[in-house]
Amino acid sequence: MTNTPTAKGARKRTQLLDTAEELLLATGHAGLSMRAVATAADIRLGNLQYYFPTRADLVAAVLDRALAHSLERLRPLLSSPGSPTAPDPERVVRALLAEQDDPRLVRLFAALWAMAALDEAVAAAVRAFYRAYQDQVAAFLHARRPDLSTAQCRSRAGVFTMLIEGASLFRSGIADHRTQETDAELVAMAVGMLGGSGPVAVDAARRG
Repeated sequence: MTNTPTAKGARKRTQLLDTAEELLLATGHAGLSMRAVATAADIRLGNLQYYFPTRADLVAAVLDRALAHSLERLRPLLSSPGSPTAPDPERVVRALLAEQDDPRLVRLFAALWAMAALDEAVAAAVRAFYRAYQDQVAAFLHARRPDLSTAQCRSRAGVFTMLIEGASLFRSGIADHRTQETDAELVAMAVGMLGGSGPVAVDAARRG
């Protein structure tokens, strides 16, 4: 039997996740310790561990929430192929790239990646996050391209995720700055990977 969180418990959990995100953005990955989060939230360490037993659990919850928010924004674009408004790869790609216009979100993930490079438990949480991300991409691709095998969809979803997520470092100004030309090429390549209609999709993407 599983315990259903109370409304008060759910609010507290949300507040703790907000605190963890704020601390991560303010101090970087080095400052995100369980004790630091408990202090910032003005609660005892034991109370924080009631909700998140370890730092990896806390990071996993931060990532799960980020993925849930992303999927919530994308859900209107992920209609089934049989519906009057079939999924449009270009709209999905542009919606994903639009998230990179949020400097806070880009900084949050950059800090989480840095933390994952140093902490295997956190890295496991990050990998789980991206596996769930790729599951969604693979399902979307399979719906558009039933001729592709499950393995092919999964491989293409992996490369698509690398392309979009890696682009955030360059489009955000961390590693470089976006240009209209690089964005056009990026959209064209990503749309093609999601089963866009070849040259037509590429030309449309380049026109912006």
